[in-house]
Amino acid sequence: MLQENVEGKWIDCFEKSFTLSGVSAGETIAILSESQSRPVLVELSELALLRIGAKPVHVRVPSPKLKDPVPVRSTGSCYAFEGYETILPMLSACDLIIDCTVEGMLHSKESQTILQGGGRIFMISNEHPEVLERCMPDPSLKPKVEKSLELLDKSKIMQVTSPAGTDLTVEIKDAPCRAGAGFLEPGAKVAYWPAGLALFFPLENTVNGRVVLDVGDVNLTFKRYFETQVTLVIENDFVTAIEGDGLDAQLMRSYYEGWNDPNAYAISHVGWGLNPGARWDALMMYDKTQVNCTELRALPGSFLISTGANEFAGRYTNCHFDLPMRNCSVSLDGQEIIKAGDLLPPLA
Repeated sequence: MLQENVEGKWIDCFEKSFTLSGVSAGETIAILSESQSRPVLVELSELALLRIGAKPVHVRVPSPKLKDPVPVRSTGSCYAFEGYETILPMLSACDLIIDCTVEGMLHSKESQTILQGGGRIFMISNEHPEVLERCMPDPSLKPKVEKSLELLDKSKIMQVTSPAGTDLTVEIKDAPCRAGAGFLEPGAKVAYWPAGLALFFPLENTVNGRVVLDVGDVNLTFKRYFETQVTLVIENDFVTAIEGDGLDAQLMRSYYEGWNDPNAYAISHVGWGLNPGARWDALMMYDKTQVNCTELRALPGSFLISTGANEFAGRYTNCHFDLPMRNCSVSLDGQEIIKAGDLLPPLA
C-alpha cells in the first residue's frame, strides 16, 4: 500500500504546478483546507510555495456536520466554508487560493463570491500525490485545450452516440465553456489538477436523449467500473428514468432517491477528455481511500456527462455523478471530433 509521506519529488511537482500558474516570490497565497483534508496535499502546497518564495497563509476550518441524508462524494460543492462570509473578501484579496478541501470549491456558492470579488482559485483534487505526479499540468496540452474552446464557442449543437445505444443532443449556444491543461493562464480565474478536459455547463432546457452507460464505463462517485448496462433517459436537463436490472442501476437509483432533491437528477456539465497521461485502468491500482478518480474524467477521447450542481442554470445540490464513457462518437454542428472513443483532428 502506498504511503502518504512528503517526498521531495512531490514538492517538485507542486512547485512546477504553481510556477506554471504564475505564482512568484512575495505573493500571498491562501491554502484552504478543512479538518478532513488530505494532510499531505496541504503540506506539499506549503513547502512548494515556500520554495518559490511566496507567502502561504493557511485557512483551515472544521469539516462541517453532515447535512445530507447520504454520504457525499465527488461533488465539487464543498460546503465547509458556509457561514464564513466575513473572510471571503480576504480570500479574494489574496494573489491565489489553493483549494485543498475534500470535495473542492468548484461548484460552491462561496467560490462564486470569491471569484466575483477578484479572487483566483487553483483546485487540487483529493488524490494520492502519485496520481498528481502522473497527471502533471502540461503546457503541451494547451493547443488542444484552446482548439476545444474554439470549437465549443462557435458551435450550437452537440450530438453524442455510441454502439451501446447512446443518442444525446445538447444545445451549446451561450453555455459557459471551460477547458484547462492544469494550470492558470494569465487572466484565468479557475484551474484544477488533474486536468486535461474540455466541458461546458448547459443552460436550462437544453439536454435531451438517452445515455447508455456500458460495461467498462466509470461511475466516479462510486469509484467503480460499470459491470452492467445502465440507461439514463434525459428530458429537458433532468434524468427522468434509470433503466437497468443489474447492481449498477440499483445503486444509482438508491443513491439518487436518498437525496429527495429534484436538482440531483439534473445535468451539471458535459465534455470530453484530452489528457494522454490519464489511464482508464488506473482505478484498479489504488484503494478507494487513496483516490478521487478525477484523472478518468480526462481520459483522451472519452465523453463525460455529469449530473448535479450547475450554478449557471441556477441549480445547487451536493449530489454529483461524474460518468466518463468510452467508445462514444461526438459531433459539434455535424463535425465529428471523436469517433468511437478516439480523438479526431484537430484534437488528435
